[in-house]
Amino acid sequence: MEPRIIKTEADYEAALAHVAGLMNAVPGSPDERELELFSLLIEQYEKEHFPIPLPDPIDALVFRMEQQGLTRQDLIRYIGSASKISEVLNRKRPLSLAMIRALHIGLGIPAEVLLQQPGQTTLPPVQYHPRDYPFGEMVKRGYFGDLGNTVRSESEDAEALLAGLFVPLKGCTSQSVYCRSAKRRIDANALLAWQARALSLIQSESLPIYDAPALDDAFLARIVHASYYVEGPRLVPELLHKRGIHFVLLPHLPKTYLDGACFLSPAGRPVVGMTLRFDRLDNFWFTLAHELAHLRLHVHEIGVAFFDETERHVCENDDPREAEANALAQDMLIPRADWQRTGPGLLTALDDTTIQSFAEQLGVASAVIAGRIRWERQDFSLLTSLVGNRQVRSCFEDFQPAQ
Repeated sequence: MEPRIIKTEADYEAALAHVAGLMNAVPGSPDERELELFSLLIEQYEKEHFPIPLPDPIDALVFRMEQQGLTRQDLIRYIGSASKISEVLNRKRPLSLAMIRALHIGLGIPAEVLLQQPGQTTLPPVQYHPRDYPFGEMVKRGYFGDLGNTVRSESEDAEALLAGLFVPLKGCTSQSVYCRSAKRRIDANALLAWQARALSLIQSESLPIYDAPALDDAFLARIVHASYYVEGPRLVPELLHKRGIHFVLLPHLPKTYLDGACFLSPAGRPVVGMTLRFDRLDNFWFTLAHELAHLRLHVHEIGVAFFDETERHVCENDDPREAEANALAQDMLIPRADWQRTGPGLLTALDDTTIQSFAEQLGVASAVIAGRIRWERQDFSLLTSLVGNRQVRSCFEDFQPAQ
């Protein structure tokens, strides 16, 4: 039989029969060399068509325990608590990547067996570590669902939980543009986690197609006019949803100093997010206007995200887009011509009645006017009775502010 690569079952059966006839070959003879060659050809065919399954990882763990005389107590350093060890050995809990790494390094169980991936001899590097994120706070805020576990228990599976959190980002990390005080040190990982959570909250929303030209002056004026009503903030989500814009309320995470954000989802849908870090009407309406200004002026491509600290309109970076958003937001809330005509007098008089009359004339909340005056004067102790303290969060019954 001529030796050749075995491609069919018929060739395989013929090769087996041929090898059977060569089993008694004399050492060093041509028949022995032919036996070796056919054996290699058969082995290659069997590897491709009859692969040997990997041992079950739990069976491999039990076998290694028996080999080394280990007890369940000895597994605590690799798996965790006694209850977790029991769940793993009884196949009620899968091995996490952290457990797999510990068992591979500590007990020498092959990576491909633990991962159940033939040929995978090395473990993937740690991609997410809880120490790099405000993990405990994220657990408390429900970032990983209502698991009903303690922070310590959940942290044992932190890598998998964090990997799941970042799935909505689809591997795309935005180019972040910050509007903030230069004195702030922003936790970029916490900000990314906030964005991932915001995206997860909108995944099930079905909105009309977003049409950028529809974000015209008339629509922006409707948004601003909603501020005139006591329940105005509650009207915002529906107004934006009707134009195909996702609206998310999500409390800020520590060291993000975040008031609002604007970015496109991986699917290309616009997202406006707010944290209600300050429960004041003037802050709410200016932050919203600032994010809508970004949407109108700057957010055209996936990959850029604006994260803004708008309290007192601080913005000490060099990106001109933030100054442009501030200017458009101011003009949205109070038309420039109206402010040039009436603003100087308001800045001098600081009279509540005159401010309220001007707000009535424009059809906006008095808080909008008061907030502009406080900013122009750079005195945020002024007009505290008009800025709408504690009048925003109460409009959103399900909102749970950061503690």
